[in-house]
Amino acid sequence: MRFNKHKRWATNLSMALLGSVFVRLLLPISATGIAYLSHQYGVGLFNFLHLNQAVSVILGIALLDVAIYAQHVIFHAVPWLWKFHRVHHADPDFDVSTGIRFHPIEILLSMLIKFAVIVLLGIPAIAVLIFEILLNATAMFNHSNIRLPCTVDKWVRWFIITPDMHRVHHSTDYSEMNRNFGFNLSCWDRLFGTYIDQPKLGHERMEIGLSHQQPEQTISLTHMLLMPFNKKK
Repeated sequence: MRFNKHKRWATNLSMALLGSVFVRLLLPISATGIAYLSHQYGVGLFNFLHLNQAVSVILGIALLDVAIYAQHVIFHAVPWLWKFHRVHHADPDFDVSTGIRFHPIEILLSMLIKFAVIVLLGIPAIAVLIFEILLNATAMFNHSNIRLPCTVDKWVRWFIITPDMHRVHHSTDYSEMNRNFGFNLSCWDRLFGTYIDQPKLGHERMEIGLSHQQPEQTISLTHMLLMPFNKKK
């Protein structure tokens, strides 16, 4: 192994901590809080349609999930957004700590996008809370380095993103990196044509990370924080 695993974990955990503090300082209200206020003031599409509570919760969770999928696609497609998102992809290994490794500015932008979706749609606070729990749980699961038996993985990935399915997205091959964008439900990749079943080289031979980055750089906290502001793609 070309990098220090303990230092890599320390960097990923530090990124998560810094991101959490950064966002909390700038946005003292949570996504659930925004949803509650939207309901109180009758803002958003759901509040005008007066949907059944169960319908609005299920629909709200699904719409938040497709919004996160779309956001992920956009962060890959728009160059200045990719500069921040590539910090996540620069991780030279793939395990549960990868799932919390995001640049603080990307976390802030993601939260603002989520707020906008919640306010525009008027998604109920309970739906937002359930979605946040599911998203965090599935992000940890699909970034984990566990390997499900092939038969189990084949069936599970029809419903949610499995580790094998998402691991392809972290390939150094850009044709694979721009596939399997989902974090929670797997249907969006299939529906919008971004699904790929397996990496060309197989999971054992597939390289993880960004090909132009040195592993020792990608486990440096300072380098990762400054990475969006350098000129490399």
